Amino acid sequence: MRWTLRYVIPFGLAALLAVVGTRPVAEACSRVLWNDSGRSVLVGRNMDWKEDLKSNFWLLPRGMKRDGLAPKNSLAWTSKYGSLAVTAYDSVTVDGVNEKGLGVHTLYLKGTKTGPRDEKVPGMSVSVWAQYYLDNFATVKEAVEALKTQPYQLLMIIEPTSGAAGEIHIALNDATGDSAVLECIEGEIKVYHSREYTVMTNEPTFDKQLENLKQYRGFGGEKRLPGTHEAGDRFVRGAYYIKNMPKPKSDREAVAALMSVMRNTSAPFGQSDPERPNISPTIWRTITDLTNGVIYYDGVLSPQVFWVDTKKLNFDAGEAISKLTIVDNFDLMGEVSGKFEKAEMFKFLKPN
Repeated sequence: MRWTLRYVIPFGLAALLAVVGTRPVAEACSRVLWNDSGRSVLVGRNMDWKEDLKSNFWLLPRGMKRDGLAPKNSLAWTSKYGSLAVTAYDSVTVDGVNEKGLGVHTLYLKGTKTGPRDEKVPGMSVSVWAQYYLDNFATVKEAVEALKTQPYQLLMIIEPTSGAAGEIHIALNDATGDSAVLECIEGEIKVYHSREYTVMTNEPTFDKQLENLKQYRGFGGEKRLPGTHEAGDRFVRGAYYIKNMPKPKSDREAVAALMSVMRNTSAPFGQSDPERPNISPTIWRTITDLTNGVIYYDGVLSPQVFWVDTKKLNFDAGEAISKLTIVDNFDLMGEVSGKFEKAEMFKFLKPN
């Protein structure tokens, strides 16, 4: 098993699961980090997928024992930080923020391959990948440094509801505005670490997305802003919009402005292509205020946005796990931290 820490030299404001013979588990999506607004550090993400992911919010306290679910030599840890996690099918953490302001976001990446199992390296199911970072790290820098001393091998899953295999890459961002993108290609974890890597979509791999961006006006090239729903076009539009955003006069205006960017990189309702999950309708969006620990949630079937202020949640070790049900709950609005209810912990998917 090889591990590569790759620090790609940034250019200006360049913004930035092994397939087992079936359709992918993860999501198409777009992620945009706004770390130079003069206000709070904000990150937006669109969840684009071909069906309802049955997403819910989960309050996960400190002190939870967790492991990577590998049959042999499984990575094990106890959560150092409490987190607010957003799940898919209540079996995979796909988004969230911890109490220190580290946010993690999973996006679909065709071509993700973990390679043959090396049982000398601790194993971890892809379903736990995002939660591992929420549990253990306060900053992007800490998370990236840990890869040098605490290696692990990702193990792939099949999600039983969708019948899809897990092909994902993840974005890490924190309250300082730092950013990293992690991709698993041919068994190597590749890390692209820079606060200038503010945009991430889907395939091709992140290095190729950065090269593609150079063709467009404002990033060194002459091409006009593209307009399709393809991942490369969404990447360019997200990078262009966030580069040219006016400075907001308030945090409220900043959240609204970034929400407008995410809506302009969204895909409308329409027929999904089961062979191309990177082109799917947007089903929900989040804006996470990493400075103040607030997640705003915009479900496309709801007429209003709601939000959770994590400072109103109790992450103390020994506190109950609790859940905010989003599935078919279209009346949520405003600040809803008081609506969480005690729940049994969901089960992460085991690798196949």
